[in-house]
Amino acid sequence: MADPASSGSAGRPAATSRPDRVVAIWAAALIIAFVLFGALLPDTASATFSAAQSWITEELGWFYLLAVAGFLIFVVGLAVSSHGRVRLGPNHSEPQFSYGAWFAMLFSAGMGIGLVFFGVAEPVTHFMAPPEGEPASIAAARAAMRLSYFHWGLHAWAIYAVVGLSLAYFSFRHGLPLTLRSALYPLVGERIHGPIGHAVDIFAVIGTMFGVATSLGLGALQVNAGLSHMAGVPVGFVTQVVLIAVITALATLSVVSGLDKGIRLLSNANLIMASLLMAFVFVVGPTTFLLRTFVQNLGGYIDQFAVRTFNMYAYDPKDWLGDWTLFYWGWWIAWSPFVGMFIARISRGRTIREFVLGVLLVPAGFTFAWMTVFGDSALHLHLTGVTEAVSRTVQQDVTMSLFVFLEQFPLSLVSSWLAMLLIVTFFITSADSAALVVSTIAAGGQEHVPMPQRIFWAVSSGVIAAVLLATGGLQALQTAAIVSALPFTVMMLLICYGLWRGLAREGLRHNALAQSLPPRQNRSWERQLHGILSYPRREEVLGFLHGVAAPALEAVAAELRGRGLEAELQQREGRLRLISMPGAPEEFHYSLRLREYVLPSFSYFESAEEAEQREHYYRAEVFLEDGSQDYDVMGLTREELIQDVLGQYDRHFQYLHAVRAR
Repeated sequence: MADPASSGSAGRPAATSRPDRVVAIWAAALIIAFVLFGALLPDTASATFSAAQSWITEELGWFYLLAVAGFLIFVVGLAVSSHGRVRLGPNHSEPQFSYGAWFAMLFSAGMGIGLVFFGVAEPVTHFMAPPEGEPASIAAARAAMRLSYFHWGLHAWAIYAVVGLSLAYFSFRHGLPLTLRSALYPLVGERIHGPIGHAVDIFAVIGTMFGVATSLGLGALQVNAGLSHMAGVPVGFVTQVVLIAVITALATLSVVSGLDKGIRLLSNANLIMASLLMAFVFVVGPTTFLLRTFVQNLGGYIDQFAVRTFNMYAYDPKDWLGDWTLFYWGWWIAWSPFVGMFIARISRGRTIREFVLGVLLVPAGFTFAWMTVFGDSALHLHLTGVTEAVSRTVQQDVTMSLFVFLEQFPLSLVSSWLAMLLIVTFFITSADSAALVVSTIAAGGQEHVPMPQRIFWAVSSGVIAAVLLATGGLQALQTAAIVSALPFTVMMLLICYGLWRGLAREGLRHNALAQSLPPRQNRSWERQLHGILSYPRREEVLGFLHGVAAPALEAVAAELRGRGLEAELQQREGRLRLISMPGAPEEFHYSLRLREYVLPSFSYFESAEEAEQREHYYRAEVFLEDGSQDYDVMGLTREELIQDVLGQYDRHFQYLHAVRAR
């Protein structure tokens, strides 16, 4: 079986291939069938959802917990292993964004409707109705924050990291489509373009749509509650459907306006508004108490990490597990293609170690801060006897909790409307971003998808949210997240295995290459010194490529063809590419590229006048399938260059032998 490290064109669609209609049609058909089932038979749908959640919680809860624990162990293990040095892209690739910009985008990825919805509600719920211990006690307060940290911490981001890492590795490093099916290439090879690959992407689309619909449903419930509290708008399904319709229409307009004009501007606005709201509560709330609890919450989270990760309440079964932990794990898994693709796209050029540490720590750190500011402030109101209004509201109507909480502080009207606007903009960005991601997956990884398809997916997310609200409200939203994530959890385990196989083969390849390095060409010391001190101009390197290198590579290609092997030399200005056995496991690429560099300040051997006349120099660098090999062949003779090609060819076969021996 071929793998992407050794098969240059394997698994890569032609530039002119049209969107993969199989995934789009099947995913759309299944979603439409669900919508019709929920709309035409709401009572039956509600009973079915309830039974499904109960069965999964009782029979497969252990599977969810073990799988998520495995995802975290897997990504951390990759980060600390030798694979952590592998770049998500060719060896010569550099990060597209600075650390500051990258951290800011990871920071924004950690924010969403769920964080606003549960920031107050979850800690207070665990405080008033803990799974263990006395309600509304000091111990319950400590446990409530530990549980909130647990649900929103490293486990969630490990799930996203698995998907994002596999997308970035196979797409950016090996040129496979930017879809989930690519992660299975080391396992099934070219069959990723058949039913197996279609099934993976169909599950990814459906899971993402239900995960996003869950968020949109939560947003509609909270916006309705806020409008009722502040403007007297009636609470009910009709109002919520109208809200979903209006905001989905706005999301569709954002999709039509494009990534730069729509999503980027709204994402920046989200970041600013969320930061302002959190800073406001931090300043007017119990600031010193929040700083102290933040430190203690971190300690409690670390202390209880292993126990919480594997706690099934097996000796004392509780519905709490399905209502909270399993709901969250299902929600995160359903969202993983969406968030994973986002963080993959912004992480090209990072090493695996940088990727894992950034994705795990940066967003989780922000969510911990958010939960502390809102959750501990709400607990402080109850524990100090200031008011129990927030606690009572959470028990009666969780959708009202944020607005009643903000009423306890100055400028409550302003902060409540700011929170309302924040929820709406999160609503819009969730729908339009998901539409772009889902349309990309459904189109086989193509970035430029026809606008009607993107509009269809944006509208579908709103329709699914409305159907879920009609068939059970919050309970249906939770069930949808848990059930839709089940098949994709299995897919994610296969993705982990595929990623490990891909990295293992890459390690074998590099080990094989290191064991068979040929000696350097026997050049005289004068020629070696000249090469060290030479900073060629563009014309010189172009002359070498077309006058020396092209005939040398063509001679190798002719010899290979004479031995019955398919080989060709591709040429264009500044680039030569020798390809042998295209499409076969033995496929080999050897490229020479003209690369431009800034002239170093220590090139003192040139006169000042010469240095002022130019700012750059050029190299003829060797590229293999995994990118630049970081050495220059400018100045080699025809025979020396052929020896270099054959040396790389020999190392390529050493790698193939190592793979086949496993």
